[in-house]
Amino acid sequence: MNTDNTAKQHASLFDLDGVPKMSQAIPLALQHVVAMIVGCVTPAIIISGAAGIDTADRVLLIQASLVVSALATLLQLFPIGNKNSFHLGAGLPVILGVSFAYVPSMQAIAEQSGIPAILGAQIVGGVCAIIVGLTIKKIRKFFPPLIAGTVVFTMAGGAGQPTYGAWQNWVVAIFTLVVVTVLNHFAKGFLKLASILMGMIAGYIFSMFFGMVSFGNVAESGMFQLPQVMHFGISFEASACVALGLLFVINSVQAIGDFSATTAGGLDREPTTNELHGAILGYGFSNIIGAFLGCLPTATYSQNVGIVATTKVVNRVTLGLSALIILVAGLFPKFSALLTTIPYAVLGGATVSVFASIAMTGMKLVMTEDMNYRNTSIVGLAAALGMGVSQASASLSAFPTWVTTIFGKSPVVIATLVAILLNVTLPKDTGKVKKN
Repeated sequence: MNTDNTAKQHASLFDLDGVPKMSQAIPLALQHVVAMIVGCVTPAIIISGAAGIDTADRVLLIQASLVVSALATLLQLFPIGNKNSFHLGAGLPVILGVSFAYVPSMQAIAEQSGIPAILGAQIVGGVCAIIVGLTIKKIRKFFPPLIAGTVVFTMAGGAGQPTYGAWQNWVVAIFTLVVVTVLNHFAKGFLKLASILMGMIAGYIFSMFFGMVSFGNVAESGMFQLPQVMHFGISFEASACVALGLLFVINSVQAIGDFSATTAGGLDREPTTNELHGAILGYGFSNIIGAFLGCLPTATYSQNVGIVATTKVVNRVTLGLSALIILVAGLFPKFSALLTTIPYAVLGGATVSVFASIAMTGMKLVMTEDMNYRNTSIVGLAAALGMGVSQASASLSAFPTWVTTIFGKSPVVIATLVAILLNVTLPKDTGKVKKN
């Protein structure tokens, strides 16, 4: 009996369920945290500036970003309700955080109406996401692997990742990438699984020699602080609600790509309709609760999806530990401030391989279907238009601002809409090309 209990406590990192060895799980959990932490707090910093709020409120907005991201992640990892009927959460290995996809729209809303209008529009957006989740069983047919793969492929651009102009940034980023690549291909066991974390640690130490690490924010941060309910207030502005509501619907569709990438890369299968049902319902519900706690809109993080696809570590307890670390970071500001000292160049260098893995996962999903002329046209046109318009968003300058905000900031939106439209309208090709 003792042997059986020990076996249960030490589940494999590559099993979805069970408790693995903490000595293995904690470093791999931390790997997910360092990959998302800066991206999670940066939108709050940007929106704080646009809204013109004071330092104390800025800290609360950052804190709420971390606390709610942790709670939203736990909900997705460990669903509430009956998996065979109504439930919140997917039960899949994902990490959620405040999303850059909403930043341009939130900036405009913050400048005109303040943070209360963002949070009010977020509640409306959460309701829109719930509606998508409730109807997913009827609309799932519009998202076969061909479409999901195209969405995942265009996710791999790393939208919102910083560019590296200074030579120091290039040196640090390349050094970090080399460490990650060497460990990925030549190391074994734990060093191979934790290659991204090891690369970040090496890059972090290396960046100190260039004066790229500052601990000023750590010294100024407080020790402990609980989030405050309704601190910023909530208001409903029609234009803000329409803009964010539409973005929530689009991001619900993108979530199908995220969860497809997670299951394809880590579990070698597609997500079930029930999993997507719970995933999008949980996404909408957590954003509604988050608005009351002062957190900006959250979504699944593609860099963490890429880590799952790269390492094949899908154990939910391991990612649950990531969520707990993020929660601690939110409750103890000094801890979160320490994590935000990681230079962008280190993060960029470490996550290049992650986004490469996302792209390959998307291609793998696409290739599960026959690559006849019809299907190659769908994937090619969707990817070309998505990437092309987002890279030349100035071409939309003659349109209203909301058009650029929704369609010109990320290749995923246009690629998703074009792929769905072509898949519905183009006639089925009877001349199939056999796959090797």
